[in-house]
Amino acid sequence: MKLEELVEQFAANVAAQTDAIWKGDAKTGNKHARRYSAAFDKLRAHGDAGRDALAVLLKHPRMDIRVTAAACLLRHRTAEAKAVLEEASKGEGLIPFEAQQALQRWEEGTWALDPA
Repeated sequence: MKLEELVEQFAANVAAQTDAIWKGDAKTGNKHARRYSAAFDKLRAHGDAGRDALAVLLKHPRMDIRVTAAACLLRHRTAEAKAVLEEASKGEGLIPFEAQQALQRWEEGTWALDPA
């Protein structure tokens, strides 16, 4: 599968998870979370080329997709990812909270979405 297709799968499943959460459908949300996590694992298997492919989502129009991609890319694209998370964390609601939590875990040294 092409890197671009994996990136598309990642984005589509992040969006679908968010939509399911807003509808109160945790089961469907969890299904999509597993799918975007699997897409990220496949991207990581391609090394930095896979991570770089995911970085295009740091500029995605949907905040949930930007934030999730940034959380995954903190180790590889630290400055860019932190900037996305810091901007998103200024708001209120679920997605800004997720951004705040990712930043907090990073600062604590407990973040482990993409270990070296």
